[in-house]
Amino acid sequence: MMFLLGLTGSIGMGKSTTAQMFADEGCAVWDADAAVHRLYAKGGAAVPLFAEAFPQAIVDGAVSRPALKDIIASDPAALKQIEQIVHPLVGKDRADFIAAATSDIIVLDIPILFEIGGDAHMDAVACVTVDPQTQKERVMARGTMTEAQFETIRAKQMPNDEKCERSDFIIPTDTLETARKAVKTTLQSIRERLDHA
Repeated sequence: MMFLLGLTGSIGMGKSTTAQMFADEGCAVWDADAAVHRLYAKGGAAVPLFAEAFPQAIVDGAVSRPALKDIIASDPAALKQIEQIVHPLVGKDRADFIAAATSDIIVLDIPILFEIGGDAHMDAVACVTVDPQTQKERVMARGTMTEAQFETIRAKQMPNDEKCERSDFIIPTDTLETARKAVKTTLQSIRERLDHA
C-alpha cells in the first residue's frame, strides 16, 4: 500500500530541510518547485507551449521566470493563462513520479497545497511551522528579497495558523533536532496506520 503525504508550509518555514529529512528516512520525495524548474529548463515540456503563448518569455531556449514576472506585471490576466499551461504539466510530472516510486510513503512537497485544493488528493498533510520572527529572519538572511517583497508573499499565502489547523501532522522547525524528531514521529504514526490497513 502506498501513502501520499502532502508537505506544506509558508516561505521560510524550513520546508526544504524537512523534505530532505523525509528523504533521509527512506521516503520518496517529489518537489513541486523543482518540477517547475525542470519544465521551464531548456528541453522542458513547458518550453514549446510558452513559445506559442508568450514568445517573449523564452530566453536562450528556456522559460525565463523574470520575463514571466514582467508579463504578469503588465497584464495580470496572463497569470491565469500561465497557470493553465503549467498546472497540468506539474500534475503529470507528479503522477509519473508517484507511478515510478517504490517507497511505501511518498512525500509531495507543495508550498501552496491548501491554496490549490491539493490536500483533497492526499492521505494526510504535514505542515512545517516556526514563529513569525524566525520565519522573517530566515528569509531575510537569504539576501534574495526585500522586506516588502517578503511581506507581499507572506500576505498572499494562507495564514500559518490556518495551515497548521488543517494539517494532520505539525512539524516545528525551530531547531533541526525538533524537526527531525517530528518527522520520525509522523512516519511512525503513518506506518502504524499502514500496518493496520
